[in-house]
Amino acid sequence: MIKVLSIFGTRPEAIKMAPVVKALAAREDIESQVLVTAQHRRMLDQVLALFEITPDVDLDIMQPDQSLNQITREILLRIEPVLAEFQPDWVLVCGDTASAFAGALAAFYQRIAVGHVEAGLRSGNPLKPWPEEVNRKLVTTLASLHFCPTQQALANLTEENVATANAFIVGNSVIDALLWATRKLENSPELLAELQQRFDCLRPEAAMVLITAHRRENFGQAMEHICLALRQLALAFPAVDFVFPVHPNPKVAGPVGSQLAGIANLHLIEPQEYLPFVYLLRRCRLILTDSGGIQEEAPALGKPVLLMRSITERPEALAAGTVELVGTDVETIVGAVSRLLSDDAAYRRMSVAHHPYGDGNTAERIADILQSQPKILSDD
Repeated sequence: MIKVLSIFGTRPEAIKMAPVVKALAAREDIESQVLVTAQHRRMLDQVLALFEITPDVDLDIMQPDQSLNQITREILLRIEPVLAEFQPDWVLVCGDTASAFAGALAAFYQRIAVGHVEAGLRSGNPLKPWPEEVNRKLVTTLASLHFCPTQQALANLTEENVATANAFIVGNSVIDALLWATRKLENSPELLAELQQRFDCLRPEAAMVLITAHRRENFGQAMEHICLALRQLALAFPAVDFVFPVHPNPKVAGPVGSQLAGIANLHLIEPQEYLPFVYLLRRCRLILTDSGGIQEEAPALGKPVLLMRSITERPEALAAGTVELVGTDVETIVGAVSRLLSDDAAYRRMSVAHHPYGDGNTAERIADILQSQPKILSDD
């Protein structure tokens, strides 16, 4: 019997960790527990409810306008007694959030081995994305096992002298979650009808552009530019529906609400639960985003992604041709979206489905590897 504690706190982490938690719970010789930091509260709870995961521990750290220092401090302080009581053999963290870094650091301080899900992503720029690029490098330093989504991620770790015996290509568990959600939608006509009714603002005959924006490096002037580009696009393409689930952070919601409200074909909606968001992903013609996870999900659905960043730590989708970097320049965004809405040949080139990030079996691979590992963090 080995004891595994999975730690996460944001919506993207929860989506990626849900299949892993389910796979661990199904193993008779693994005692699995879940600790959520609630770095994000409402959006995290939506994912937990969908996947029917009840956390064993909820640190409930979320406060209005909390800083990264506050998040890290609260996790370190509140997690210490939990680790001392449960005494896991392994702590699993995912990706590059403050919750992942603080969880890994707290485990290391108690000499508990850390497994890093979604290991090896690198942009090469410590400020893009900020602070995620540094967080994931710090977790690499603290981790004993590295679960890489792709060959490129493994190569990044090899260049950093991570022992190859401790790093494994397993795919990305976001694809496990996406395929599960897709099957759920396809197998439930009632659910599809309910979602169609929920989004009855969308015209059945209209193409739809899905938009998300939330990255810290896009706060301020960059967000203003994004809003200006969206305004121009919505007015230039009145027959197209633009759907923007607006992140609740005031640095996003403020400029979006002040600049984009009142445009008939630009729909500013609440952040969506995971299943409705997958429905929108399947329904849209293309995606304009600064998200990391969408770069992984969209290629599997054959949806072009225009990425509002200057660099990405996920080069596989760039190489496949389904993602294009457009940054936050107004003219560049308007030109790229206009091309995909107007040029069928350009759209076809970007809309071929690719699966660079996994086959849906990542969680089972992670569980298998954990079962094969020594239980103690060794000095050797």
